[in-house]
Amino acid sequence: MLSGTLNRRRFSDLSEQEILALAISNEEDDARIYRQYAESLRADFPASAKVFDGMAEEEDEHRRLLIDAHTSRFGDVIPLIRREHVAGFYARRPVWLVENLGLETIRGEAREMERQAEQFYRKAADRTSDASTRKLLGDLAAAEADHGNVAGQLEAEHLAGDARSEEDADAHRQFVLTWVQPGLAGLMDGSVSTLAPIFATAFATHDTHTTFLVGLAASVGAGISMGFTEAASDDGELSGRGSPVKRGFASGIMTTLGGLGHALPYLITDFWTATTIALLVVFVELWAIVWIQNRFMQTPFWRATLQVVVGGALVFAAGVIIGGG
Repeated sequence: MLSGTLNRRRFSDLSEQEILALAISNEEDDARIYRQYAESLRADFPASAKVFDGMAEEEDEHRRLLIDAHTSRFGDVIPLIRREHVAGFYARRPVWLVENLGLETIRGEAREMERQAEQFYRKAADRTSDASTRKLLGDLAAAEADHGNVAGQLEAEHLAGDARSEEDADAHRQFVLTWVQPGLAGLMDGSVSTLAPIFATAFATHDTHTTFLVGLAASVGAGISMGFTEAASDDGELSGRGSPVKRGFASGIMTTLGGLGHALPYLITDFWTATTIALLVVFVELWAIVWIQNRFMQTPFWRATLQVVVGGALVFAAGVIIGGG
């Protein structure tokens, strides 16, 4: 890692030819990124895909202008220099880390790309003495700054009428189906199903260490089971619920967290202190589930309360009665 950093050039040490070469590679990379965004969105969000197609074409035009400037000043051979060769230079996040996070995340990433490109061109123009090159870099900085307006024009063209609201609704629906629904199911299962074994063990043994181990085992086991069950139950192709791997992770992790919430207090050695804190955690967990159901699943508040809070209270009571007996 250290040797890779030491081998990088400082931006202030780049020649004007290298600055132009870096700008060319930046535009090539950004055009590829926009096209990959467009391709990933085309099936579900065709109007937004056209917006990114248009932005990629803008980057292609910038690249053409930069290549013409390089050819007129330095010839046809463009040095190979990329972002990762320059110390402290901004880096793009891998596309797969962004496109999996949803439509609005991709839009936000595109806005940040344009801001960084504008900043680069302003610094590059300051480092250039040739009048024509300086003018080109300044014009490109202004163009990148204006890309917010260009994106707005493209959105107005391709996302007119109800297209954007429909795509936003589809993106929200996909987020709910892929992440919220399985995560909520896992949180409910982890929070409620582990109440009985944890509190039965607690009141049967009055041993916080044993209770914690039982809670840990129950939470992790339930998380693994729920994760695999969710992933194997539906490949998402026909139901449209999205990647089974994503749903499996959401369900498994939230199941584990739901059980660990009221198991962790039993790391405290005093039984009644640990139990009091565990009860407070259970109270917060159950009402959080009610809020999520009401907020994302449009479940009526009192119906969600009856399902979750009353059901959780019955499971808790069963654990206490069995453990106390």
